[in-house]
Amino acid sequence: MAVPYWRLSGFYFFYFATLGGFMPYWSLYLKDSGFNAGQIGELSALLVGTKIIAPNLWGWVADHTGKSLRIIRIASFFAVLIFVGFLIAHNYVWFAWITIGFSFFWNAALPQFEAVTLFHLKSQPHRYSQIRLWGSVGFIATVLGIGWLLDSQGMSVLPAAIAVLLALIWLVTLTTPESHAVTHETDAVGIMQILKKPEVLAFLTVYLLLQIAHGPYYVFYSVYLKQYHYSTTMTGGLWALGVCAEIVLFVFMNRLLSRYSLRHILLVSIVLAVGRWLMIAWYADQLGLLILAQVLHAATFGAAHVAAIHLVHLYFGRRHQGKGQALYSSLSFGLGGMLGSLYSGYYWELMGPAFVYSIAAAACGLAFVIAYLLIGLENTQHPTSLG
Repeated sequence: MAVPYWRLSGFYFFYFATLGGFMPYWSLYLKDSGFNAGQIGELSALLVGTKIIAPNLWGWVADHTGKSLRIIRIASFFAVLIFVGFLIAHNYVWFAWITIGFSFFWNAALPQFEAVTLFHLKSQPHRYSQIRLWGSVGFIATVLGIGWLLDSQGMSVLPAAIAVLLALIWLVTLTTPESHAVTHETDAVGIMQILKKPEVLAFLTVYLLLQIAHGPYYVFYSVYLKQYHYSTTMTGGLWALGVCAEIVLFVFMNRLLSRYSLRHILLVSIVLAVGRWLMIAWYADQLGLLILAQVLHAATFGAAHVAAIHLVHLYFGRRHQGKGQALYSSLSFGLGGMLGSLYSGYYWELMGPAFVYSIAAAACGLAFVIAYLLIGLENTQHPTSLG
């Protein structure tokens, strides 16, 4: 069966378009709703914290039933249904419960769709970046569009805008065909045997640290820029610039993968991440350095994420692909994102933004040491040759 390129791309477009409404503006919306920095950090931690459980639960079900698309459709439907509750919620307790319910389903969809995409690509996993780049396009479209909308209409319209985008995610999943994993493999390696391998443990630890480092960026970057009197439109533009750089990287990713190993791509990405967080920590008043820091998003998230998807494909194989993508998502974006949200929320006002982003740089430094010592030492196979 031919690869359903546009239907796969459509999911990524609307999924990351929704993130384009969340990441730059949700913390501003929470602040506008009267929550303090600690509460914003806690609500953001709840949003990503369900990734610790939800992807693993749904990944186990998907690998045992072979019904990944059905799970994605159900999860997407209930995500938008519960999110509508934000239109009427006003106090912290209601925000917390709606966040938990919505994110439990929301966080189930993407890891399973990553597995579905790789199943469709079969022996061409190197084409992943060509599909994933449409997610970055969607992110930019809503970052710029919603930034203009909020400047003209006010923060109160944000939940309604995000609800519309969530509904579009669900609609596009209804058009995407199922693709099943190969069920006649003779490989009898169990999931626990895979997880006991030092390079797999190192891989999961490295990405946990990288997402801890991204925590203050996702939660407080827009709040940080507002302290320096950047407009909402300028803030959205800086977010969009980072993702534009990511798109450029995705366009050329096949060439990079054919020339450099996953190990080299990952190590360079981590080094650039250290520099990025230090620039944001100490030079937020200098627009030129902020622009450079955003361009580095291509490496610190884009290249690192593509390397992760291929490493999961390599380490876990087809038999455990759903569980592998779920573990990667839950430990990095879930546990890592939750820890990053919490520490940044608690220390933002106590120690200041420079301290928080410096801790992010230190976490990346530790990730580099672990990756250098343990990841990719034995297997430097390029993704273009993976089956």
